[in-house]
Amino acid sequence: MKKNKPKFVDDGRTIANMNIDGMPWYNPAKSGTPADSESSGTVKVGDDLTLKEKMAMTKGVLLAGLLVGGVFALGFTVFILLCIFAWS
Repeated sequence: MKKNKPKFVDDGRTIANMNIDGMPWYNPAKSGTPADSESSGTVKVGDDLTLKEKMAMTKGVLLAGLLVGGVFALGFTVFILLCIFAWS
């Protein structure tokens, strides 16, 4: 017995915009504008942040980068020490 599938109804929403500059199907009239993104409900980070919030965000990003760099530096130092003491 065949089950009845509901028919697909296209509501016009764009899931992934494939209108890429340089592709043969590129259409400049369909390129996304900020007004389009506002109407779809997307919010850009940093639009209405206060100075204190921007500084806190910058501090967090800086500390995360320093943490990653520190882990790499520590790993490199351990590797060099291991090589020095293993071959002596």
